[in-house]
Amino acid sequence: MPKTWNIQRKTHKWAVKASPGPHSRLKSIPLLLVLRDVMKLANSSREAKKILHDGNISVDGIVRRDYKFPVGVFDVISIPKIDLSYRVFLDEKQRLSLMKIGDPEVKLCKITDKTIVKGGNTQLNLHDGSNVVSDEYSCHPSDSVILTLPERKVVKHLAYKPGSLALVIGGAHSGELATIEGVRKTQSAMPNMTSLHSSYDFETIEDYVFVVGKGTPEIETANGGDVVD
Repeated sequence: MPKTWNIQRKTHKWAVKASPGPHSRLKSIPLLLVLRDVMKLANSSREAKKILHDGNISVDGIVRRDYKFPVGVFDVISIPKIDLSYRVFLDEKQRLSLMKIGDPEVKLCKITDKTIVKGGNTQLNLHDGSNVVSDEYSCHPSDSVILTLPERKVVKHLAYKPGSLALVIGGAHSGELATIEGVRKTQSAMPNMTSLHSSYDFETIEDYVFVVGKGTPEIETANGGDVVD
């Protein structure tokens, strides 16, 4: 079982395996485990499957019925019948956890790559495996964008540069909110590094840095939100 799963260990012999989807197996958790073990909305697998089968759960604005569907960092899980929404984040112990939010109509995504498609438009490849076409030509890999849900239209671009506010989503500083101080590009197989400052200075690899705003976060973060234990 991946260490990112925020569920009890050594209580069961078997666990649900996530289906292939928008996130890798090590960086995601199946919906059934989210409902039963994290949210505690079901007492058994059967109850969790029934909740999903009835169309009561949506991920990023789309109803999901597959109990193996993988959810990962910054996915938005909504339960319309009880008017609750959660954002997935990686906590200080590098576990996928949930935070109650009041803005389920937007999602923050990190740009992993971009290409020029037919017509000269820019296609952004995002961290959750999806692609969006945008007229934001100034976007670059490692920048972030805010999307509307479920339309997935880009409404804001957040640049990966000194002065921007970032959330660390991996490594020893996972879960920390800090300001980018500098970016160090390496000329080898080693990853690029980012210098950050919160109450102290530290450095982490570029892949762990997720731009969330400038000065203040553009979305609710775990630092001030209601986290589901």
